[in-house]
Amino acid sequence: MSNPVHERIQNEIAANNVMLYMKGNAMFPQCGFSARVVQILTHLGVPFQTANVLDDPELREGVKQFSSWPTVPQLYVKGEFVGGCDIITEMFQSGELETLLTEKGVPHQAAA
Repeated sequence: MSNPVHERIQNEIAANNVMLYMKGNAMFPQCGFSARVVQILTHLGVPFQTANVLDDPELREGVKQFSSWPTVPQLYVKGEFVGGCDIITEMFQSGELETLLTEKGVPHQAAA
């Protein structure tokens, strides 16, 4: 059975090297967890796209089903689900996030 929300998510993560499903947008995050992930990506100079789940209740539920992950924000790199705020924060602090970006060929700046 066709699921338009899942098709949209599939298309967005295929079209964007780094895709963040979040509450709000990069300029105006509407929750602390979303803001933290935006801050990390911005700090690393990673070009990324966002989708605001608050604008679209179907997307908000659909992205949780798509990844089997219960919370937002959700970060995808090169079509692969990486995780939510806690995982991204831990990966950033340990250097794993930079390693992943490098391995996936995503342009970014080294964390100072």
